[in-house]
Amino acid sequence: MSGTKKVGSAGRFGSRYGRKIRVLVNNIENKSRGIYECPHCLKKSLSRENAGIWVCKSCKVKFTGGAYSPVTSASKVISQALAKLKSSI
Repeated sequence: MSGTKKVGSAGRFGSRYGRKIRVLVNNIENKSRGIYECPHCLKKSLSRENAGIWVCKSCKVKFTGGAYSPVTSASKVISQALAKLKSSI
């Protein structure tokens, strides 16, 4: 990746587009390229294959999630509501 330590991957834009947009792009790219914990095998080997498609390198499970992170805020709310319903039954 091109860039420097200070601006990261958004350094490829140079001084174009403004600082705020470059910071946002840098944050999104760091979030999407990160390694996450797999919800199935609980190992830190989950990576993004495509927008919204996540694959675990360890257990080879493939599932859909958010575009930039495997768990979105909406899915957190839904899973909490389902857990609450399940406990009340």
